[in-house]
Amino acid sequence: MRPAPTSVRNILAALLTALGLSAWATAQAQDAPPTVAAPERKLSFFDPEDGMLDASDFLLNHKGALPVPAIITEPAVGYGLGLGLIFFSESMAEAQASAKASGKGPAPPNITAVGGAYTENGTWAAGLAHFHTWDGDRYRYLGAIAQVDAQLDYFGVLNQARAYELRGTFLVQQFLVRLGDTRWYVGPRYVLFDSSTTFKFGNAQELGSIEKEQRIGKGGIVIDYDSRDNIFYPSRGSYAEFEVQLARSGFGSTQTFNMYNARGFTWIPVARTLILGLRADTRFSTGDVPFYAQPYVDLRGVQKGRYQDRNAVMAEMELRWDVTPRWSLLGFTGTGKAYGRWHDFSDASNVYSVGAGFRYMIARKLGVSMGIDVAHSQGQNAFYIQVGSAWH
Repeated sequence: MRPAPTSVRNILAALLTALGLSAWATAQAQDAPPTVAAPERKLSFFDPEDGMLDASDFLLNHKGALPVPAIITEPAVGYGLGLGLIFFSESMAEAQASAKASGKGPAPPNITAVGGAYTENGTWAAGLAHFHTWDGDRYRYLGAIAQVDAQLDYFGVLNQARAYELRGTFLVQQFLVRLGDTRWYVGPRYVLFDSSTTFKFGNAQELGSIEKEQRIGKGGIVIDYDSRDNIFYPSRGSYAEFEVQLARSGFGSTQTFNMYNARGFTWIPVARTLILGLRADTRFSTGDVPFYAQPYVDLRGVQKGRYQDRNAVMAEMELRWDVTPRWSLLGFTGTGKAYGRWHDFSDASNVYSVGAGFRYMIARKLGVSMGIDVAHSQGQNAFYIQVGSAWH
């Protein structure tokens, strides 16, 4: 959900994890779907190939309602829990069979999800989302609505935490179309965030007088490219997204501003068991952007919203060693800076992070892995429970 206002993105990300919309990422799949378990085989949580714990059969053949718990570890809001209930129109195995019968290529099942999350600092979110495809995944629709009450910190030009509360209702509508038989998708995205902000101990001085009630209404165009060999835990291929968002009164916005985002990830096998991952992420804005919606440096180990300004740029590198077919170790480092309003590019702080983690392949046939990343940046340590790659 990249178009969410800046400080709200981390809350919505936690919510979407609770909703089980990491499964929604199956919409990005472009290559052949996973092998389907034979329907007559007894359901097992152990892989007959290696006898290891594995949830492939359950995930491939499950349909109907599925409860999905989540653990939140984001430093911006503290530790918390989420719970989602997702509903599949058909199992992944049935979706593959339907695609094969239609001759239109692989397509994920349609998914509806509802859920919520709560953290130790009093932040909570609840929402509903739906993902739908048509014509062999040529057309993709995503819609979501959520209520958010977030307890956050604004750092600003003085680099000092000032507590504020951000409440509001978030809505997104998106419709993408595949361009021919390519790996490119393009389409419109609309985002609405009706918000109320309250500083607990007075406004940050550099912000001057701010409107407590604001509404962001943005219309824009999204262009996606995806050549990853596996959308959960890639070993080769690339993903890129380009986005232009215009906030105007005609879209229901009380503020007028523009946002231009571009991000890309690529995975390169440098040896049979070594995978090099590279990430670049740029976020630019112009106009009257609300303080909480400014771009920020987004790196593991760095509190979300900690470094904010009119623009933000980031780069990250990760090296993964597949120790066994099930277990992987990885190390990563990244850098970024936020600049444009409070500081020029040359004067803005250089932000660095470094860390390590592991993954266990919990669903071999789907390529789904789970694990933990531990990261460090200046004056801060953090850990994250990850499903697959940290880059989405």
